[in-house]
Amino acid sequence: MSTTFPISGTARIATFGVIRAVGADAAGFLNGQLTNDIEKLGPSEARLAGYCSAKGRLLASFVVWKTSPDEVLLACHASVLPATIKRLGMFVLRAKCKLSDASAEVPLFGLAGTAAASVIGDLPVWGKRDDGSSQVVRLPDAAGVVRALVASPAVAPAQDLSLAAWQWLDVQSGVPGIEVATVEQFVPQMLNFELVGGVNFQKGCYPGQEIVARSHYRGTAKRRTFLFDIDTVAAPGQEVFHSADPGQPAGLVANAAPRQDGTGTSALVEVKLNALDSGSLHLGSPDGAVLQRRELPYHVPIDADQAA
Repeated sequence: MSTTFPISGTARIATFGVIRAVGADAAGFLNGQLTNDIEKLGPSEARLAGYCSAKGRLLASFVVWKTSPDEVLLACHASVLPATIKRLGMFVLRAKCKLSDASAEVPLFGLAGTAAASVIGDLPVWGKRDDGSSQVVRLPDAAGVVRALVASPAVAPAQDLSLAAWQWLDVQSGVPGIEVATVEQFVPQMLNFELVGGVNFQKGCYPGQEIVARSHYRGTAKRRTFLFDIDTVAAPGQEVFHSADPGQPAGLVANAAPRQDGTGTSALVEVKLNALDSGSLHLGSPDGAVLQRRELPYHVPIDADQAA
């Protein structure tokens, strides 16, 4: 655990909401819809998971945990929540599972630095603990800062960290998320989802599984997500162009947040692997702001054959 906390405090994560799935078949139903194993999700665990279309394209991404054997909560970006509930609801059929928007009842708070360290104790990354009427999930560290997600706190903590600072830490963690501007733009591997624990290749079927599995086992990923700094404002869904091939986009911004030094943006950007070899990447147009690559907190394998 880091002993220094350049960013510390608590932020209300107003850009996220919570889907509640309740019923004897809730975990089983979600297990057949999401990229990770929900049936085997233990009471002391949380998991990253994606929801794909039949073509293997991500419609939403979640942090998932159980509050009881018959209740599962899914935290996702608020911009995709209504459409996700509607689409999931089409496939419930006779399953004993009721889906609802629990965002108002389950507020989400992000804790960073000393504020997080005081509540996570010895929880491992993606570990979860019930704390009275609240749930605490340890998220991956970011920029040397320990982080926690607290859901449904009995007493709302003081909010002394800006949402922008929390979003910057999210980007620095290297764990991308789906927002409305990026729905159906990526298969999970394009967002490094299997590298950050968001895909289980041993579980049962889910929409798009064949495409996701084929890409994994054949090693055919030609696009991946990397961390960049950009000296201007960037937003999810913006295209990125390569200097050597200005006629077509070379990538897409997945998530972005203002840099903490007040100059420009940090962003998780999905790009063609061969665009990393030489030349430069530009935001929005071939003559747009240059993307400056930074180190992710995990290794992204790049095979020469894949990048071709």
